[in-house]
Amino acid sequence: MTSWVIERPDRLTIDGEVKSLDVSLISGRLNVVATDGPPRVEVAAIGRRHLRVQLESGVLRVHHERPGKWPGLLSFIGKFVGWNRADVSLAVPYGAGGDLSVVSGSVVASGLAGGARVDVTSGRITLLGLDGRTAAKVISGSIEALHVDGDLSLETVSGEITLADSAASRVRARTISGSITCDLDNPAGSEIRLDTTSGEITVRVREDSDLDVQLHAVSGRVASAFAGLPKTAGNSLRGTLGAGTGRLYVNAVSGTISLLRRPAEGS
Repeated sequence: MTSWVIERPDRLTIDGEVKSLDVSLISGRLNVVATDGPPRVEVAAIGRRHLRVQLESGVLRVHHERPGKWPGLLSFIGKFVGWNRADVSLAVPYGAGGDLSVVSGSVVASGLAGGARVDVTSGRITLLGLDGRTAAKVISGSIEALHVDGDLSLETVSGEITLADSAASRVRARTISGSITCDLDNPAGSEIRLDTTSGEITVRVREDSDLDVQLHAVSGRVASAFAGLPKTAGNSLRGTLGAGTGRLYVNAVSGTISLLRRPAEGS
């Protein structure tokens, strides 16, 4: 195992193969990008709590050293005035993936083909061009996913979810209090499930999509730009687009559901 301790802004070039990531920050910004070059760790800013970087059996770990316990209110306030903040950028191979966690702050992950599990308590998650199995969760904050393929799961308790230009074969997006906006280029056989307890859901799909569609709002309005989806009962629409080989299920307890159409490529 190779190990470093970072106490001030620094840049490390990792001499060894990186297959996966295990990153955990208390506060700050985390940027992870896939690259052809050697793996690198760059710390642009750091508070009083130092970082430990380790490479073992292909796993690159970057962790804030955590205290045994918070010694009262002083440490709680300290976290928010930068004592435990770090701004970290990682450059790793395209096939890498892994666990990325920030308690308070933001995560940007770009180009990872190995998928990722991203967890932020309070802040923002941005996913760009990921593949594989990707799961992102925010308690308070937003998630934005662009050009993400593979298997995608997005969840917020209080915050918005935005998904654009996605060709993911499986999409599951859920928010308790917040809106969901999706622009989907769904492949054949895809499965898309969108749920909100209190908020609006707007979905746009290609006009030549092959989907079995079910839209249901317990208390709210359901609207569709596709004339072939008849109203079934109450605030529900159900029908088939094209061959119906995929599935689009959208549910809202309190909120509006809108299904929009966009031209097929080349039309």
